[in-house]
Amino acid sequence: MARYTGPKTKIARKFGEPIFGTDKDFEKRNYPPGQHGLARKRKKISEYGTQLKEKQKVKYTYGVLERQFRNTYEKASRMKGQKGENLIILLESRLDNIVYRLGIAPTRPAARQLVSHCHITLNGEVCNIPSALVKPGDVVAVRERSKSLEVIQNSVASASKYSWLEFDAKALVGKYLNIPVRAEIPENINEQLIVELYSK
Repeated sequence: MARYTGPKTKIARKFGEPIFGTDKDFEKRNYPPGQHGLARKRKKISEYGTQLKEKQKVKYTYGVLERQFRNTYEKASRMKGQKGENLIILLESRLDNIVYRLGIAPTRPAARQLVSHCHITLNGEVCNIPSALVKPGDVVAVRERSKSLEVIQNSVASASKYSWLEFDAKALVGKYLNIPVRAEIPENINEQLIVELYSK
């Protein structure tokens, strides 16, 4: 299966929440897609179905495919602490996600594109690997020749601030200060369901 490039609102409606960010179309139709979307007599989802749905939601949210997601989970399970929290922290530490969190890009897919098109530097060197893991103390910045890009300027103007990141909007330089606590991460994810799914 290749990366999903279809309608984002359709996926958001499937999960019942705007997982790709603010979406006007989702606000108009925040019920499941399809002919029977508004019908209330929907089949009860099994325990496995609930767990699978949560895993798929996380994959769509962070833009990760199955094999990469499985590898990330296995890496999280080898770390100290709770598997679910470790998984979310590893996904949050991806370079494309850090670029998105800093406000350099308006969405995670846009952040992924900026990274793969060599517009972003990691510790002073150009890095074009969106899945590269950023460690506390690492500096993420916009390449000098890319600072005038309209998409970056517009995104920085409306960026949110996070306690584990430091960002200089004028120089377009950010720093990953520390690993975030699970409670600080705003994503609506029940990571325990994913742990239960992979534990079977």
